[in-house]
Amino acid sequence: MDHPVVDQSILDELRTLDTPTVCNALEVVVPDRRGFGYTIKPLVCTRPDLPPMVGYARTATISAIKPSEKRGKEAREIQDGYYAYMASGPNPTITVIHDLDGDQQGYGAFWGEVNTNVHKGLGSLGLITDGSVRDLPDVAEGFQMIAGSVGPSHAFVHPVGFNVDVNIHGMAVSHGDLIHADQHGAVVIPVDVAGQVRAAAEAVARKEAVVIKASQQPGFDMDALRKAWGDAAEIH
Repeated sequence: MDHPVVDQSILDELRTLDTPTVCNALEVVVPDRRGFGYTIKPLVCTRPDLPPMVGYARTATISAIKPSEKRGKEAREIQDGYYAYMASGPNPTITVIHDLDGDQQGYGAFWGEVNTNVHKGLGSLGLITDGSVRDLPDVAEGFQMIAGSVGPSHAFVHPVGFNVDVNIHGMAVSHGDLIHADQHGAVVIPVDVAGQVRAAAEAVARKEAVVIKASQQPGFDMDALRKAWGDAAEIH
């Protein structure tokens, strides 16, 4: 399960940025990724006050509509394997889970008080899923959940697979991918450009600041806007 990682200092830098800013920066450093690599549908962020999370993906799939076909020892082995996988590899991690229940995604919540505490204890900063979550007041302290929905029951929810490729609302994720996520959604950061994101984000912000400052001045009009656009284009 070896996978490229980045220096802790880079992770710390990335946590100072929100996810839209990271997306802006990626448009500069890897422009061919402008149209993919991030979530494209709304997700529920249960704790928008928490800072962005940055970590390495641990991927899995779940289902809740009906009980697992696995029984006894086989079911226990799948469960044990799932949690052993979540505990593996470099930390910090972000748990990324695809709900296989199609039009009934979120039928049962895999996530609540127990699983948030267990996963946090195993090194996970939080969750990104197209499934549902519950127990909102009682989840592990500091654990972020970005989910497709909120619901009351876990129904027959069970892990189906782990260490598999998944897609969460348009964002394709593989094991070990570097993920940045906050209340806006999530994006995959290519590890080989992670160290360039902060500088690119600052350059974008400098350009935006010129236009914003101009728009806040008395008498702002189209001539002033065109001048601001020109001035911003000169900034590198």
